Amino acid sequence: MNKYIIVTTFCDKETVTNQIINTLLEKKLIAGSQVSKVHSKYWWKNTLEKCDEYKLEFRTKENLFSEIKEEITKIHDYETAEISYYEIVNANKEFLNWIDENTK
Repeated sequence: MNKYIIVTTFCDKETVTNQIINTLLEKKLIAGSQVSKVHSKYWWKNTLEKCDEYKLEFRTKENLFSEIKEEITKIHDYETAEISYYEIVNANKEFLNWIDENTK
């Protein structure tokens, strides 16, 4: 049985954000996406950084994660991009069916 997941990544450019979303949707790797503006603080090369970013979330299936990660990596402009996922648990059947119907 396939697991359902939410994949996340962050971008600081709207153009890159849109390119990632459009590519994943066109290739039917994700059923849908959400974008939120966030303010991030983090260590990078021994310097404390802060910036505004876009948090991207994608509804999909676990067996598509490798392809999703590959596509994001091709497009992303970060030297070290976070590409991770967590499992969707206890979701209603209609929602999971929607993911199935809208991904390959």
